[in-house]
Amino acid sequence: MERVAFDPGVFTARLTLERSVETPDGQGGVSRTYAAFGSAWARIEPVSAGRSAAADAYPMRVTHRIWLRHRGDLTTGVRLRKGARLFDIRTFRDPDESRRYVVCDCEEMER
Repeated sequence: MERVAFDPGVFTARLTLERSVETPDGQGGVSRTYAAFGSAWARIEPVSAGRSAAADAYPMRVTHRIWLRHRGDLTTGVRLRKGARLFDIRTFRDPDESRRYVVCDCEEMER
C-alpha cells in the first residue's frame, strides 16, 4: 500500500476528544453526557453539505474528513470538539496501515 504523504504542518485545528458517559436515570433508561479525555492537533477537510427531509424538517447535514496523528483510544461513541463545534465520528481508519495517521469521517452536529 502506498504511504500517505503530506506536510504535518497542516494539522492546524486543536480538537478536544470526548467520550460518551452513560448514567442510569433511575427509571430504566440512561442519561448520556460527554467527558473530555484528550486533545489533538488535526486537519479538517469539508467534504459535503446538503439538506435531507426528516420528519417535516430540513436539517443541514455537513460532513468532514478529519485527520489526526494515530491514536489507539478511538472507539465508537467518541466525538471531536472545536470550540462550540461538534463532530460525530461515523467511521475511522488508518489510511495506509502505517500507524502514522487516523482519518475520521465525521458529521458536524447541529446545536
